[in-house]
Amino acid sequence: MKRLLGLRPVIAAAVLIAAVLGFFAVLPETEAFAGICTYYSNASHTTVVGQRGSDCCGVPVNWGVVTQFRTCEGPVYCIWCPPPTE
Repeated sequence: MKRLLGLRPVIAAAVLIAAVLGFFAVLPETEAFAGICTYYSNASHTTVVGQRGSDCCGVPVNWGVVTQFRTCEGPVYCIWCPPPTE
């Protein structure tokens, strides 16, 4: 009987771990709109001069200049985003 009492915490921990893993296994993939627009110097789209928007993890993308010649992409599917560094 004492041996059975010693196994209770081990069994409880195993059940808890299985429940947590099961919870994360059924979570859907994160779908986020990644509004990345790439700007070009002319209508032939040969030279990139800037980008605006955010990536699928929400990190801002903002460099260069904005022109009337652009292409935009999205949505992008994220499976995992790293934790913030701040």
